[in-house]
Amino acid sequence: MKILVTGGLGFIGSHTVVELQNKGFEVVIVDNLSNASIDVLDGISNITGKKPILEILDLREKADVQSFFKKHTDIAGVVHFAASKAVGESVENPLLYYENNINALVYLLQELQQLEEVCFIFSSSCTVYGQAEIMPIRENAPIQKALSPYGNTKQIGEEIIQDVSKVSSIKAVLLRYFNPIGAHESAEIGELPLGVPQNLVPFITQTAIGLRKELSVFGNDYPTPDGTAIRDYIHVVDLAKAHVVALQRLLDKKNIEKVEVFNIGTGKGSSVLEVIKTFENVNNIQLPYKIVGRREGDITEAYANTDRAFNVLGWKPEFTLEEALLSAWKWEQKIKNQ
Repeated sequence: MKILVTGGLGFIGSHTVVELQNKGFEVVIVDNLSNASIDVLDGISNITGKKPILEILDLREKADVQSFFKKHTDIAGVVHFAASKAVGESVENPLLYYENNINALVYLLQELQQLEEVCFIFSSSCTVYGQAEIMPIRENAPIQKALSPYGNTKQIGEEIIQDVSKVSSIKAVLLRYFNPIGAHESAEIGELPLGVPQNLVPFITQTAIGLRKELSVFGNDYPTPDGTAIRDYIHVVDLAKAHVVALQRLLDKKNIEKVEVFNIGTGKGSSVLEVIKTFENVNNIQLPYKIVGRREGDITEAYANTDRAFNVLGWKPEFTLEEALLSAWKWEQKIKNQ
């Protein structure tokens, strides 16, 4: 069964390709290499023993998307990761985010709605909740006004999929996930940000390895126990497996609704300082860091209520924060020694 993974050379995408291939799926990756390295293909192959098909194209080019589906007529499912994903960058360059995250989704769905049946997994985000009023966050929490263009593109993306599903054969699962971290245990693939990292853990590992002078902690005046922002950090392999479980649910026709929504997280919130201290403890490293001003678009806290994912989807995370941070450090050391 052939599965299209857009953005399949990226952080979450590459780990999901591994899990799909481990389950026997044939995978076709579409990636424009704007935020990924083609070397990731070798990492996937080394883990699974099989190299997925790679089509290098930009989903913002409508004609290229049309050509892809003329070539690959037997796509049974799509896992859609291809999107820009940094909150801070989206505030600074909103039009890039609206073009990349919305146009690409529309062109993809225009082709998929012509197929007899297709299963669609959408890489959504807890940012759709904005600053939720009640913790932990349930799937039926009110969708607040997005605090960043990135968050807004995820809200709009979900609405587009809901609308298209009503007039087509597309079945979808929207996975609203929290903060993915870590790397594959083999250290063959992991998070590989181009330029200055936008996420906490790669900034931590790059500081620990000496690529960055010090770590910036954005704000220590949040109404939290230690003043730093709280997030739900989930191991990327756990997250990847959730995509496979969700896809299998649709393929097996076990979905109850045309579009289903699941939070994917650990259900536990950790502050920025807690993550730093945990990294220091498990890896026996001291990190230089400084407190700087809050970053626009950031919220105070977000962590998941995962009951629905556990009970309906049948998925549970297996890795701890400590294990995720150990794997992230192992990956960073592997990169340096290459």
